[in-house]
Amino acid sequence: MKNIQLHIKGNVQGVGFRYTAKSMARSLGLCGFAKNLPDETVYIEIEGEDNAVKEFTRWCHRGPERASVDEVIVEEGEIKHYSSFETKF
Repeated sequence: MKNIQLHIKGNVQGVGFRYTAKSMARSLGLCGFAKNLPDETVYIEIEGEDNAVKEFTRWCHRGPERASVDEVIVEEGEIKHYSSFETKF
């Protein structure tokens, strides 16, 4: 089990990034949340099996079709035992 925090920079708000991330995370069996930050980045905290976390992280480097990702900062965190993946506002 692994927990990572992703700060995604670029044209990532208003393009369905959080909602697509939710769908991707759920399909991979991951839990956590995604939210927009005031600095126009997207913050995602995700946890689950290592291979699924790696696949999700790769997806975050390209995002949904309308997104343009410039940078993804990845940090490992403490396991928080989330029970689902949610979109926060």
